Amino acid sequence: MMLRTVIPALLASIAFAVPASAEDTVSIDIYAIPSRPVVEAVAQASKDLAKHGLTTFYAQGHAVHATLYLTQYPASAEPELKAAIARLAKGRATFPLALDGTERTASNWLFLKVKHSADLQRLADQVTLAAEPLRDHHVTAPGWMRDYPAKLPAFERYGSPNVFMQFEPHLTLLANEKSPALSAFMAEAEKNQPQASGQVEGIGIGVVDANGQIVKTLAEFHFTKTR
Repeated sequence: MMLRTVIPALLASIAFAVPASAEDTVSIDIYAIPSRPVVEAVAQASKDLAKHGLTTFYAQGHAVHATLYLTQYPASAEPELKAAIARLAKGRATFPLALDGTERTASNWLFLKVKHSADLQRLADQVTLAAEPLRDHHVTAPGWMRDYPAKLPAFERYGSPNVFMQFEPHLTLLANEKSPALSAFMAEAEKNQPQASGQVEGIGIGVVDANGQIVKTLAEFHFTKTR
């Protein structure tokens, strides 16, 4: 089963899981910063959805981002987390990022699919290894993971099952959409799937809400080299 089928539940669990420790925790997403052609594709998809009365996260003002590693951290870990990601981003070069159509989940989340690449996988892996030691290690697995026992070890080890071999990059347009107009949009999208070719321009760190949308940017580190 594709991991995208459990991403909605994952986001909610990361945002609201209750840690055993007394210190406050915060949901933080470490993400790839896409270049303008990718953002423009999201903007166009948002306009197309708006014709059906649907308002995307982009239209609400949330930044376009591709999650690399999302979990909870003690609030006190923010300075060290920023330093770790700054070190990881230093001296890196931009690399290609491409979009390849839409995907609608069973719970009516709508994604623009990001093509998997060795460069993107490598960056996600390195981010996970750099950030994982700083995460909140007291967060317990949510109840829904009983239905996905194969993913439990990854959650227990890394605080997220969407890591390493289970990494599935995407850009979120809608979450838990109730409008039947989504079906009409999907029928149109099948005839002309969104496509875009851009670059990963850097790595960002942001506090996110229950839908994985950035509500506070903590830092962004733009790559200094180009390919």
